[in-house]
Amino acid sequence: MNKFNTKYLKSDIKSGLVVFLVALPLCLGIALASGAPLFSGIISGVIGGIVVGLFSNSPLSVSGPAAGLTAIILSAIATLGSFEAFLLAGLLAGILQLILGYLKAGVVSNYLPSNVIEGMLAAIGIIIILTQLPHAVGYDVINEGDYFHIDAEGNHDMFTTIIEAVNFLHPGAIIIVLASLSVIIAFDEVNVLKKIKAIPSALVAVLLGVLINEIFRFTGSSLLVGTDHLVSLPVPSSLADFYSQFSLPDFTQITNKKVWVVAMTITAVASIETLLSVEASDKLDPLKRYTNTNRELKAQGIGNILSCLIGGIPMTSVIVRSSANVNSGGRTKLAAISHGVFLLLAVLLIPVMLNKIPLASLAAVLIAIGFKLASPKVFIHMWKNSKKFQFIPFVVTVIAIIFTDLLVGVGIGLTVSIYFILRGNLKLAYFFKKEEHTEGKNIYMELAQEVSFLNKAAIKQTLSHIPEHCTLVLDASHSVYIDYDVLQLIKDFVSQGAVVKNITVSLIGFRKEYNIENTATHVTTIISDNEAPVSPKEIQNGVKVPSNVLNVKDLAGS
Repeated sequence: MNKFNTKYLKSDIKSGLVVFLVALPLCLGIALASGAPLFSGIISGVIGGIVVGLFSNSPLSVSGPAAGLTAIILSAIATLGSFEAFLLAGLLAGILQLILGYLKAGVVSNYLPSNVIEGMLAAIGIIIILTQLPHAVGYDVINEGDYFHIDAEGNHDMFTTIIEAVNFLHPGAIIIVLASLSVIIAFDEVNVLKKIKAIPSALVAVLLGVLINEIFRFTGSSLLVGTDHLVSLPVPSSLADFYSQFSLPDFTQITNKKVWVVAMTITAVASIETLLSVEASDKLDPLKRYTNTNRELKAQGIGNILSCLIGGIPMTSVIVRSSANVNSGGRTKLAAISHGVFLLLAVLLIPVMLNKIPLASLAAVLIAIGFKLASPKVFIHMWKNSKKFQFIPFVVTVIAIIFTDLLVGVGIGLTVSIYFILRGNLKLAYFFKKEEHTEGKNIYMELAQEVSFLNKAAIKQTLSHIPEHCTLVLDASHSVYIDYDVLQLIKDFVSQGAVVKNITVSLIGFRKEYNIENTATHVTTIISDNEAPVSPKEIQNGVKVPSNVLNVKDLAGS
């Protein structure tokens, strides 16, 4: 597909406008939460949209200042002593990201399980809703965009903020959010409005919020939403004032070890968040395209170099903006680029007009986006179409992200997912069957197609529980690969363990290069994979293929 497919031109521009409305308060809020100048967030958003959009090959991902970096930036500015020294660290982080791209480090994203990515998306949706509820009722004490509501001291106060908001309900804000939500729902449900593709519902919702609040202002109503509850874009009084908002890195700090530590920290966190976001964006893509993650790291590196070079804070690919892009109809990178253009034009031309937008209207837009990410249909789908080892890591990821943060939550979900993968791998190492006879016990054990070192512990435990004075059949006819450690374990068993317990062993299908026969001097039957297939019923000593499945616990108790 072409980079700028005219087929999606209108939908991309419309989506870019919606993403712009979402991104504007986030750029300001994240900069404020990071202890950086407000304008630095705008710079990051513009560069993330235009520059990263141009260099990236992701059709849907949108970059900008990220909530996950706020605590790092806040701490780094304090540690380094100046914002200019921090800009140098951000610039170095961009260079390191560029290097990672050329080293093809983006391949890491290919090893993220889909259930963890699905859980991350659902968790982000829930968090968006929870964090927007206070703004929806006019309680704006916490910076917009601080999705995890973790303050400088590390306190997690998202739920306490929601509880506190009940005591500070603003009737005007509630009226605006309900009106804005009604418009968004109407555009999704009413057939006549659904056909209007050229006008984004989010834009209508925001304009309606501005109109309602201006009516409150004109009538002198007590329902008026004050400036504390409106977008607060910096308004320069002159051209010189505008230029003064840009900053340059302090290159004299290049030998400061603390600067390099901060740079490496930003590189690690920003790169991981970007890879997670890109993987999630690809998951949402209705056209099912895949992003070159190595190129994405290069694009992020270029963006961070340029952003920090002129006074912007570091950026990552951001799932909130990316999901807003998808849900608004964005289909190519033009949507991300146009959102950056809209940000730039807004700062230059209409900052006063934008400062009339109530945060309650933007909360309505974000709540609608969050609901689509965390719809009950998502949980029902995961329950019905996933096995236990898929659904449990999904739920754990959701809960962990909500109660910690993105990286920690994904790490917990990934750990649980790996546990179930290993557990499933152990169970699939072999098929164990058993049949009782009056003359003794005949046990038949068929190895799986691939037996790795991960199966060693389970096979070792199983062989140790083989009862004395029985006949054991080990069948490797269907095994394509058997790990060296497992082969050595089997050799040790047939040459030592089986002898001690007077166990008669028959081997089927083991390749000659395994050299099993050299150690299995007491084995009654060795049938290689080069000979004609022999059914277990034809094995010497009357060993038969049993009918009932035997697990490790059953065997241990026999």
